[in-house]
Amino acid sequence: MLPVVALVGRPNVGKSTLFNVLTRTRDALVADMPGLTRDRHYGVCRLGEREFVVVDTGGLTGEKECIGALTAQQAQFAIDEADRIVFVVDARDGLLPQDRNILDNLRRSGKPVLLAVNKIDGVDESAAMAEFSRMGFSASLPLSATNGRGVPGLLEAILVGLPAVDPDALVESPDDGIRVAIIGRPNVGKSTLINRLLGEDRLVVSDVAGTTRDSIRVRLERDGKRYTLIDTAGVRRRARVEEAVEKFSVIKTLQSIAAANVVVVMLDAAEGVSEQDATLIGYVLDEGRALVLAANKWDGLPTYDREQCKSSMLRKLTFVAFARSVTISALHGSGIAELMKAINRAHASATREFGTAELTRAVEKAYESYQPPLVRGHAPKLRFAHPGGSNPPTIVIHGSRTKHIAESYKRYLENFFRKRFKLEGTPVRIEFRESENPFADKKNVLTEGQQKKRRRLMKHVRKR
Repeated sequence: MLPVVALVGRPNVGKSTLFNVLTRTRDALVADMPGLTRDRHYGVCRLGEREFVVVDTGGLTGEKECIGALTAQQAQFAIDEADRIVFVVDARDGLLPQDRNILDNLRRSGKPVLLAVNKIDGVDESAAMAEFSRMGFSASLPLSATNGRGVPGLLEAILVGLPAVDPDALVESPDDGIRVAIIGRPNVGKSTLINRLLGEDRLVVSDVAGTTRDSIRVRLERDGKRYTLIDTAGVRRRARVEEAVEKFSVIKTLQSIAAANVVVVMLDAAEGVSEQDATLIGYVLDEGRALVLAANKWDGLPTYDREQCKSSMLRKLTFVAFARSVTISALHGSGIAELMKAINRAHASATREFGTAELTRAVEKAYESYQPPLVRGHAPKLRFAHPGGSNPPTIVIHGSRTKHIAESYKRYLENFFRKRFKLEGTPVRIEFRESENPFADKKNVLTEGQQKKRRRLMKHVRKR
């Protein structure tokens, strides 16, 4: 395994910005406000001579309860697993009592600690470094994560003494497996579900709506299969999204949908299907992603409320009748096995590979069973089909007058393919192509034999 380096410090000192610089990504959400990061965020730095894992952590505020305490717990997990810690401070704020308290905790961990003095641009560097020299470090590293200043020096300092990794012992990094995005309205239990699947408190969980702000990716291996679980921020109705940070969180959620193979839309069973739930499902369909519906908080729900929830799902989600619906309790773990089976089936359907011959036979059968309506007295003809891609399965059908095929017939074909090939949990896209007449350019061109025959016929006609 690669060595681990944790970025630790107060809120808004630039840890997430530094994380993005070291990993050359934009995975960590960055904004000029404290307390944005709450969960651990992992990435790999490949800028130096050796690779290492970087862990971004939430800002430590010293709070003993609520979100601050949960964020500190996640940061402590990162400290415990780190081989080296980069303690990030803010040159513009100067040395604060909070910094001293954090440093005392880091020294108790017994881990090697580097001091990175960030936001050094725009201040008197000599005075700032002199102030932080009182913290007792043999060397402090001036840094500006925003423009990359000082990053090479930081990398060099990190690598010195970092545990070496035997190249022969390195195992090729496994693929992401099935990428599963967990989405839903705020406070429906997305983070709780991922923690239940992992069997640990990997993500911050709170009754406060909007606890998760960023999209966090976590790897999971279960029953011999690999998954990448993507926890996302809760999405509210657009009219209620006011803060800029929440807008960025929504964008990250939509990006997570696009990056996923399967999307699990979590519903609150006690509230049934809301307008916002239907909107989120619409986003999934727009991206063509496989879909599973999970009604959470099912345990302890009165029988009447359960019936109301089922009725609401049947009535409002007819447009995704192909998706499997499961009832779960993320808190207690009931229904989790059925949820994972539904995810596996949806992924298998979405990534199934088809052959041209079997698709053509299916089109012929569908056409024989029910022909499209006439267009100006002529029926559209469907000649053959071939695969056009997967995730979602895309079927390209060639024929004549296909531009005039009605949407109702297209839905008939989608349902026919879904039933014939037992596709569950995935949209099916159908593209029509107008077949060209291979003799279109040869209508007035006769072969030499045809021309001789025509001359003999014309000669015979003239003699008569």
